[in-house]
Amino acid sequence: MAESKSLRVAYGEALAELGAVNDKVVVLDADLAHATMTSLFQAKHPERFFNFGLAEANMMGAAAGMSHSGLIPFVSTFALFGTGRAYEQIRNSIAYVNANVKFGLSHSGLSVGEDGGSHQSVEDIALMRVVPNMTIFVPCDSAETRKAVFAAAEIDGPVYIRVARPVVETFTGPDTPFFPGKANLLREGRDVCIVATGLMVKEALTAAGSLAGKGIRAAVLNVHTIKPFDSETVLAAANRCDAVVSVEEHSVIGGLGSAVAETLAGQSAATFRRLGIQDRFGQSGKPADLFKAYGLTPAHIEEACLKLLGKNI
Repeated sequence: MAESKSLRVAYGEALAELGAVNDKVVVLDADLAHATMTSLFQAKHPERFFNFGLAEANMMGAAAGMSHSGLIPFVSTFALFGTGRAYEQIRNSIAYVNANVKFGLSHSGLSVGEDGGSHQSVEDIALMRVVPNMTIFVPCDSAETRKAVFAAAEIDGPVYIRVARPVVETFTGPDTPFFPGKANLLREGRDVCIVATGLMVKEALTAAGSLAGKGIRAAVLNVHTIKPFDSETVLAAANRCDAVVSVEEHSVIGGLGSAVAETLAGQSAATFRRLGIQDRFGQSGKPADLFKAYGLTPAHIEEACLKLLGKNI
């Protein structure tokens, strides 16, 4: 039976593991260590853990300074507070000078659930994607989260790891490739290509399985790196399938869907539809109910594919 684990737990475990083999790694948090799970690193390496309280901008500035001293800071808080409240510090103090700071920001997207729209970051990828020098990882499960943490430590420059809150099935394994900037083809298909990221990858695979029962061969691409974006693989898939559906737990503006649209524009005749949050804020509710309300279930993905292919639903 497949393991199920929260990505934030996987993030905390990976940090603690990384800290044991790399003494340059330090972790900064904004009084949310038991929510972001950086408390796991704190327990193992207390001398390299720093709690800045509710002072996210100050925390980012300190992380920049630590990076200039040769350390590798991993900064954690909720995605909304990190990418939003401290945006100027990330832009000017870190990305502008290509400082070697990593952002492991949790409680991203609608899957925050009952915390509601005020805490659901549906624009964080867009904010980070427009910043020069930034790498963006959006892992799909716990195994990929660990790989993202270790890969981030090897990159010289700022990296945003988008960490989700809910417990989800781990469906990739140790041998599943994770190369920054390179999408993974998880399922072959020639009728339609579903390009997914984060928690939507598993939903896309479920939808592809259902489509197979209807005689539709759906390819599934896992785009774990939003920036740099693997335009070559996406374009090749679009030219094979002639129909593309992107799906993300993020606004359709500025995230995965925008990256796919920018890739296809002027280079592919494939029909295309973006599934995601349609220029709305989130709201309070259980993650499964929110995914249904915002059109992010396997059934919604399947419906979008069938419509693009001109099939009766």
